[in-house]
Amino acid sequence: MEFNVNSPILFVLAGIIIAVVLAQSVYFLIKAWRRGKAIGMAPEKLKRIAVTAAVFTIAPAVAIVISVITLAKDLGVALPWLRLSVVGSLSYETIAASNALSAMGLTFGQVKDMTAQQYITIAWVMTISIMVGIWLVPVIGKKLQNGMISMENRDKKWGEIFSNAMFIGMISAFVGYVFCDFGTVFSGNTAGLIPPLVMAVSAFVMLLCGLAVKVIKKSWISDYALPISLIAGMASAIPITAWLG
Repeated sequence: MEFNVNSPILFVLAGIIIAVVLAQSVYFLIKAWRRGKAIGMAPEKLKRIAVTAAVFTIAPAVAIVISVITLAKDLGVALPWLRLSVVGSLSYETIAASNALSAMGLTFGQVKDMTAQQYITIAWVMTISIMVGIWLVPVIGKKLQNGMISMENRDKKWGEIFSNAMFIGMISAFVGYVFCDFGTVFSGNTAGLIPPLVMAVSAFVMLLCGLAVKVIKKSWISDYALPISLIAGMASAIPITAWLG
């Protein structure tokens, strides 16, 4: 039997897991609603909070859909749908899948007729890698947080510097991935320019969204800045790739 990344059984398995997660969400929504009523919150206020929360989940949902479409070319729809519906992000999932494909001598975005063994290997790499964060947080999270609070109590300035340094370090890891092929430009291969230029377009669009929030005074723009910049960056990749040949 020939393996298919969009096999119906994969959708069934992914659907079962996602249904469990949705059931948990509904359970805690009901618990939160009852708790709100118990502490005296008016039903009108609870409805307004629920509607506002539902509306503002549209923005990250758009980014998730774009991520699924990006990964679906190689991995089908079921696996990206599962990964990004439960835990995961486009940046992480793409890097994990690309590294797994590279180890097998394949190139992300150019895979045809993936075998079941290759598919399982990629799924394991994507799943096991991100699970590190799940068990690492309860192990060291409290100690790290207490250490940062203690540092801020002793010296608030250094506490802020430490927090900013950790954030910049995390961003640098992803920026390094963008520029990892930039060296090929010096050997005449302009393909290494594509990721930095796409990132520059996304950053510019994000900057425009920030200016729009400040000038127009519409805070809702900030909630949609991420999907807007993602769409703009991905759309720009088409003419940039054509331009660079």
